[in-house]
Amino acid sequence: QVQLVESGGGLVQAGGSLRLSCVASGRMFSTYSVAWFRQAPGKERDFVAVIGWSAGDTYYADSVKGRFTISRDNAKNTVALQMNSLKPEDTAIYYCAARSGGPLMYSRGYDRWGQGTQATVSS
Repeated sequence: QVQLVESGGGLVQAGGSLRLSCVASGRMFSTYSVAWFRQAPGKERDFVAVIGWSAGDTYYADSVKGRFTISRDNAKNTVALQMNSLKPEDTAIYYCAARSGGPLMYSRGYDRWGQGTQATVSS
């Protein structure tokens, strides 16, 4: 069974960058789609980006398109989220999620979740 651990969050000024990592344990990770979601205080958990088992199959929320890049390294069981040109509204807990199947952009489609990592962007 796949288990997920996120890292890489922190505090950064607006315009700066952070790189989040999601490391998976377990077999068959290369066949999983992996997504990033985020949740700000008092708000719902929102889709950020997803990558299918084929690294070329990626989708992004409109709010992060052109600023964030999702990538995967199946040899290291890792999915990364490179976040550039960060804005205060990007402040949230970021979660990675995985599913055995194609990429989806809604949270209820995922049955494996990490514990989250906090990213804070100051103005």
